[in-house]
Amino acid sequence: QVQLVESGGGLVQAGGSLRLSCLASGSIRSINAMGWYRQAPGTQRELVAGITSSGSTNYSDSVKGRFIISRDNAKNVGFLQMNSLKPEDTAVYYCNADVNIFWVGRRNFWGQGTQVTVSS
Repeated sequence: QVQLVESGGGLVQAGGSLRLSCLASGSIRSINAMGWYRQAPGTQRELVAGITSSGSTNYSDSVKGRFIISRDNAKNVGFLQMNSLKPEDTAVYYCNADVNIFWVGRRNFWGQGTQVTVSS
């Protein structure tokens, strides 16, 4: 039906930047909210940032002022620009999307995750 594929993760030094992308493909009529979550070893998955179809955004306190979420509705792609990265940002980052699918209806999907490692 729908696939979400993340890219852009990697290893970066503290203070550096990375840009994650999440490309949605399949029988997509439209995408409602999109979000980025992360999960470090031994912790629960947590919301990092979210964006509605109209562009309203929200951020966790831990990344506010450093990360920027955006999207391109025409291309069904979302982005997470991560600046001033800290070692505590190290985690697997997951894309999530609430999708309206042709002839099926509304469903929620997760990407496979991309590793972000920040060295001190």
